[in-house]
Amino acid sequence: MAGTMLDRMVGAAFLNIDTFEEVEHDQDATGQAAAVVAMVAVAQAIGASPLGILGAAKAAVVALVGWLAWAGITYLVGDKMFGGQATWGEVLRTLGFAQAPGVLMILGIIPILGWGVTGVVGLWMLVTAFIGLRQALDLGNGKTFATVVVGWLVYAVLSVLF
Repeated sequence: MAGTMLDRMVGAAFLNIDTFEEVEHDQDATGQAAAVVAMVAVAQAIGASPLGILGAAKAAVVALVGWLAWAGITYLVGDKMFGGQATWGEVLRTLGFAQAPGVLMILGIIPILGWGVTGVVGLWMLVTAFIGLRQALDLGNGKTFATVVVGWLVYAVLSVLF
């Protein structure tokens, strides 16, 4: 039985493997994953609001576009280079829910404390993305780590170019 979006967000944030397996296989969860990313985009925009309206807008756009790009890149790297077994949709859903801890990025608005919170939440999201990718691609830890590293390098280069 499918969990609610909130249940899935909590499960993903607490690294529950069953949650990632559930959203991986539930094609109807793509909209929920997009909603999670949208919530995180709003939280990041609010958290970045001390940087001004342009900083807030950039944070929101990066969250949304970054999700699509990161899912595409890691799908290609993990599936094509490292022999993973997934569809782009499965990777998209698991990475969408892996962003669940990002709702705490709203705390970035708190002076001084905000930088630390956003750093910790960023690392937390990296761990949830690792677990989500591992489950979606059906890879071991080593190949998942390689997927994340190679995918991040490709993403970084593309970010600089575009």
